[in-house]
Amino acid sequence: MAFVITQPCEGVKDASCVEVCPVDCIHSDDDAPMYYINPDDCIDCAYCVAVCPVSAIFDEFTVPANQREYVRINRLYFSSR
Repeated sequence: MAFVITQPCEGVKDASCVEVCPVDCIHSDDDAPMYYINPDDCIDCAYCVAVCPVSAIFDEFTVPANQREYVRINRLYFSSR
């Protein structure tokens, strides 16, 4: 299981999640609209969930149905790197 950042992060890009991640698996770049969690590096600690100001982070099995595409979007971000 890994955590996934969903649509509420788009345009916000608050870095609170990045600051608390013990394995540095949350990334973005200047052109990206949001942050992404590397599913291969995430250790499922859930620290990021508690600090997200827009409640955009879920474990991949509890992502709301209308946000499921973000599981794929997060994986795609890292497959192109």
